[in-house]
Amino acid sequence: MFTVFTTFAAATATPRRRAALAAGTCTALAAALLGPAAVAQASSAPAPTRTPQAAPDIDGAAVKADLGELQKIADANGGTRAHGTAGYKASVEFIKAKLDAAGFTTKLQEFTSGGAKGYNVIADWPGGDSGEVVMAGAHLDSVDAGPGINDNGSGSAGILEVALAVAKADLKPAKHLRFAWWGDEEAGMVGSSHYVDDLGADGLSKIDGYLNFDMIGSPNPGYFVYDDDTRLEKVFTDWFAAKKIATEPETEGDGRSDHAPFKDRGVKVGGLYSGGERTKTQQQAEQWGGSAGEEFDACYHRSCDTLKNVDDKALDTNTDAIANAVWELSS
Repeated sequence: MFTVFTTFAAATATPRRRAALAAGTCTALAAALLGPAAVAQASSAPAPTRTPQAAPDIDGAAVKADLGELQKIADANGGTRAHGTAGYKASVEFIKAKLDAAGFTTKLQEFTSGGAKGYNVIADWPGGDSGEVVMAGAHLDSVDAGPGINDNGSGSAGILEVALAVAKADLKPAKHLRFAWWGDEEAGMVGSSHYVDDLGADGLSKIDGYLNFDMIGSPNPGYFVYDDDTRLEKVFTDWFAAKKIATEPETEGDGRSDHAPFKDRGVKVGGLYSGGERTKTQQQAEQWGGSAGEEFDACYHRSCDTLKNVDDKALDTNTDAIANAVWELSS
């Protein structure tokens, strides 16, 4: 009966209708000969491949403007933003206000160190798999001696602008994104250690990778990449290679910054560093520019670590590299 009906309908149908009837006849015949399961398998299309969204170019002037605000905070509070000072608390409020306005879920995690109350700023971007968390962090405090604009206003401002770019793009990451600004790093990673201890084994197991950015705008800069984890390192080295910028493994900061508490508890870590108190070699000067025989940052932990103590190109380049890593690793 189905065959007779189809023949009659085809004879009286329009060309478009005849094509549709023919397709239906083929499907019905296939079902009769092969069974419904085989037809379903044959007609199902492969699932679309998720294409990672390209990271934006972060405005270096915006990062520098954030550093200008941190400089003003230090100037208004005895020239420092160290743990336990009014300058540090004002720095916390500045960062948190920008994140709140951008739509992040933020919280201040309190701890006590040296008899003074300290704060970590933790900011979560809505969405993404909470069982796979990509974190980017930087310490927000300076030493007592100065405003800490390269160490570590640079890393703090860099990840702030990347976080704001996430909000501006309304990024829909596959993995959950979290940003952190740590307190009292200068006394031995106190804030980040407190966070890791408080998170516990279950929380730590959900962190897919922690990226640390401590000094990314050194005035006589190098381009150093953490080599603690091959996968995370490659994200950075591939990006720099595409820009024809040479990199070297970061060794000066091993165990000396906020990635250490994470690494010690088995979390995969990565990050960038532009150099501190070590001296730039002739070979490094040839590949990166700058001055051989001089420190990467001659104002490291000194009062002269001001807004003038930053290389704008290194700051902008490293911030763009951070954005690329956050976009790629969270996709």
